[in-house]
Amino acid sequence: MNNNNVKRVVITGYGAVTPLGATAQESWQSIMDGKLGYRYVDYTAANINSHFFGLIDDEPNLKGVPAAIRRRLPRFARLTLGAARQAVAMAFGDSEPQEVYSPLECGVIMGTGWGGMDESYNGSKDYSANGISSPFNCFLTMPNVATAACSQFWNLRGYQNTAIAACATGNMVIGDAWEAIRNGRATMMLAGSGESLTTDYAIWNIDVLGALCKEPQDPTKACCPFSAERNGFVLSEGAAVLCLEERDSALARGATILGEITGYANFSDAFDFTSPAEDCLARVQTINRALAQAGLEPHQLDYINAHGTSTPLNDLNETQAMKMALGRAAYDIPVSSTKSYSGHLIAAAGSFESIICLQAMEHGIMPATANLKVPDPQCDLDYIAEGHRRGEIRRTLNMSFGFGGANAALVLERHV
Repeated sequence: MNNNNVKRVVITGYGAVTPLGATAQESWQSIMDGKLGYRYVDYTAANINSHFFGLIDDEPNLKGVPAAIRRRLPRFARLTLGAARQAVAMAFGDSEPQEVYSPLECGVIMGTGWGGMDESYNGSKDYSANGISSPFNCFLTMPNVATAACSQFWNLRGYQNTAIAACATGNMVIGDAWEAIRNGRATMMLAGSGESLTTDYAIWNIDVLGALCKEPQDPTKACCPFSAERNGFVLSEGAAVLCLEERDSALARGATILGEITGYANFSDAFDFTSPAEDCLARVQTINRALAQAGLEPHQLDYINAHGTSTPLNDLNETQAMKMALGRAAYDIPVSSTKSYSGHLIAAAGSFESIICLQAMEHGIMPATANLKVPDPQCDLDYIAEGHRRGEIRRTLNMSFGFGGANAALVLERHV
């Protein structure tokens, strides 16, 4: 969409730390190889019924990060900073953002859903037992600590914010950063999100809701979006960050442009804390508004990365929303849920799946929906069940929906 009143926003770097790999590239290759990032873990002693989780064995190497920053970071923020360093390196090479732009033109929006919950729980136990705990607990439990860390590490002194919107966070941070650049409030933004919920207490809090997968043994049935066998989502940890820049500025410095964001929308169900609204109104409006901002008709989309959590309610509601929003074209657009490989990264899901959209355009490959062996007759769109599909991919839609009724969608396109 060309509009003389607003700036065009492009993506020049990205990074990810997920159960599929230590980098975005490793994670993509794992998907291409059909690997699953989650595994069986027995938490029955902690009264947790779910058995499959996406865990990261090795944290990013934060060598070079000053101790004054590093020691104040909870795990989700360490993962986020690690992903951000990948994104900055891809975008700027051996340079730093503040060497190219004024620090006041560079900003940060990071997000999380329940960031710091593990550290809060552990710190509370220490304090209850000993009357003392870590002097850094104030920061370890601060939701905007990842935003602050990235701002301080790269001296990014422009627009700053922190988004907290459960499973829709990852798309919202990118959309809000897009808005900041688009409207001239920034020239460069780091936008991403991270999540890590690994203590028994944090996991139990979600498991007790009945939202997590109930498969006892078979990993191929643990996360099977749009399948008749689906029974809940797989909880995973991870982080993903993108570097966004104003297009003309990025071109002027000779940056490699990986894609362009052309549309974003965010509407609320205002219905329930966990269940999607039955009328699908907000989801439909989110899709339609994002497409309208991009100046696209539904049939012009080449690929959709669905929220696709593998829960009975979401997958059916999401299918209905796409049919309502896209009309007949909904049946012709390839759709997949890559959570079938990664599990649900919660706040980081949308950011990671935006990277997947960029990688799909780069490689001309639409990832399949893994484990979709028994399709739900009511989820009857083209969910790419037969294996990865090759084809020209120019325009993609990434959708994220979250607890609390949050809905967000991004249109990412090949840059021309």
